[in-house]
Amino acid sequence: MKQAGKFYGIGVGPGDPELMTLKAVRTIRDCDVIVLPVSNRELTEPLLLEQNEMENRAAGYLESCTAYQIAVQTVSELKEKQILFLPMPMIKDKEKLRKIHARGGAEVIEQFLEKGWNLAFLTLGDPTVYSTCMYIEQMIEQDGYQVETVSGIPSFCAAAARLNQPLGEQEEQIHILPGSYEAGEGLQLSGTKILMKTGKKMGQIKEFLQGSSQDICLVENCGMDDERIVRSVEEISEDAGYYSLLIVKDRKR
Repeated sequence: MKQAGKFYGIGVGPGDPELMTLKAVRTIRDCDVIVLPVSNRELTEPLLLEQNEMENRAAGYLESCTAYQIAVQTVSELKEKQILFLPMPMIKDKEKLRKIHARGGAEVIEQFLEKGWNLAFLTLGDPTVYSTCMYIEQMIEQDGYQVETVSGIPSFCAAAARLNQPLGEQEEQIHILPGSYEAGEGLQLSGTKILMKTGKKMGQIKEFLQGSSQDICLVENCGMDDERIVRSVEEISEDAGYYSLLIVKDRKR
């Protein structure tokens, strides 16, 4: 490993700041720079700013970063940290994404690691579950730098706890499906089906679930101030937000 700084991919949990781990809090406090992905297409180049340098546009990036807004409620030191904003548009083209993660993410972060700085990339939930953070972390590790993943409570575990229901019992299988892609076949699997980030595909998913004999529950913005719970297909809105999670379970006989 190169004698340089260290990169941390940190999960801040699903939304309730009290669900952040002690390790996440300590690591954020100890890091020199906080890394935040920005999906706003107005940001085309990486941007490093001190908190007191935040202009209107950059302040808007902070406000729209859910992971930051969760963490800052528990880690007051975040308000004093340097912030590195990385342009990370939400697209599905794998080759384009790879180039963005490399040039706009890993290569930029490595410049700061070479200075001996430690960087913390904040991500909602857990970094290992459908997270941009892991793509960048793997690239950095392949280039010989130190990395560490700090686990966070994933949204589906928090949602199940919020509903006071188990995700898996005895031999019951658990399937995690990316709701923003095709999930129709996955919904036919036995056991518990978890659809994450269902957002724009909600209309198609609702159509597929109409008349289903399964137990269906949607938790939107779990642990946040605008949390919403819906327990029937008919009540699910087709314009449900990005942080909408569906739990579909085989009905007990």
